[in-house]
Amino acid sequence: MKSYCNRKSLASMMAVLAVAAASLVLTVRSHAAKTEAQAGPAEVKIDNFTFTAPSITVAAGTEVTWTNRDDIPHNVTSEDGVFRSKALDTDDKYSFKFANPGTYHYFCSIHPKMTGEIVVK
Repeated sequence: MKSYCNRKSLASMMAVLAVAAASLVLTVRSHAAKTEAQAGPAEVKIDNFTFTAPSITVAAGTEVTWTNRDDIPHNVTSEDGVFRSKALDTDDKYSFKFANPGTYHYFCSIHPKMTGEIVVK
């Protein structure tokens, strides 16, 4: 009788753990899908001759805003010519809405070593 109770308790415990693990997996997947699907605003700061988020992933339809926090001008220029900002002075902003999926590489044409990318899903 003793081994039957232990097996029954062990089986019950394993069932509870399986349900809890499945619930956790579903919660994580749901959160990831919601996060990836959001097309809200995204921001990249320019500071100390760098784009502070060198690579970000956004949903199609997201508007990305670059803000120059440096004390010298910078710009944002896509390698494929899809977007290009004017020279941005301190605290100036430039925004572009990414409608189509793809990877968009960009740089500062004033300081070409400054690079970044936007991945649109």
